[in-house]
Amino acid sequence: MPANSHTVMLSPDQADKLRGVLERDGFEFGDRPHTLFSAKKGKLNVSVYQKGPKVLIQGKEADDFVRFTLEPEITGEARLGYEEVNQPDMFEPHFGIDESGKGDYFGPLVIAGAYTDASSARALLDAGIMDSKRITSAARIRKLAGIIRKTPGLRHVVVAIGPERYNELHRSFGNVNRLLAWGHARAIKRLHELQPDCPRALSDQFARPDVLKRALAKLGVSIELQQRTKAESDLAVAAASILARERFVDWMEKTSAAGGIHLPLGASDAVIDAARELVDRHGKDALNRVAKVHFRTTGRVLGDSAADGTESA
Repeated sequence: MPANSHTVMLSPDQADKLRGVLERDGFEFGDRPHTLFSAKKGKLNVSVYQKGPKVLIQGKEADDFVRFTLEPEITGEARLGYEEVNQPDMFEPHFGIDESGKGDYFGPLVIAGAYTDASSARALLDAGIMDSKRITSAARIRKLAGIIRKTPGLRHVVVAIGPERYNELHRSFGNVNRLLAWGHARAIKRLHELQPDCPRALSDQFARPDVLKRALAKLGVSIELQQRTKAESDLAVAAASILARERFVDWMEKTSAAGGIHLPLGASDAVIDAARELVDRHGKDALNRVAKVHFRTTGRVLGDSAADGTESA
């Protein structure tokens, strides 16, 4: 199943050149928020976003547009279909680790891990697996998570830390970075038990890289650890991000339904309103069961600037 969505970083000059090519080829231009321009032809949509800039290509003809227009005429670089050549590390056996819920006031912190090799990585690429932060639909997250779990040769684990346990651990560790390393290390250990011959693990860059290394050492896990920014561009990390997001979204929906209060994502004014309603109905102790109480949001909810939290995430 070929992917029908591609994102490619462009230079400003390449973005201008792409606009000219789209005009030449009869695309119809329209308005879309946060874009330099957006154009459509048949079932193919091309949007160039201000941030980057980067182009998002969607539709059944996306692969052909990338291969026969974008790469030869705009970027001058053949990458689609040559991923094993251009990114060989992504197709070598490794673990990818990612989390969901770290920046959300409500809900658990979920860390997931995925083991991929050459064949499973190619299967994920062909299925259109991408970082969960780029996917806004819960239905799409669940569909991709199902594909990931059924991918031959792929192994996965999910470590979900519910709010009460999260708050306990945060008080013990004193900050999010050490708590996150604790969860990442456990995901890597569980994957290592499933696939002991895996040579390395990849995660996003920690604020202090040594924190995760020490957490792994405490668990007796010996493995090459790589940390880098934008790690979600790796297929194993992207798969982990989707599995983590699925578990987080499921928790949020089930808890909202059970409590009769919609728990919004993030840490916005809507979150504060929901938290105040929760406190009015069930008392302030209820926050410990559904929220990360060290967030500054807690102080705003309770009207106490000196409340437990000093961190926003």
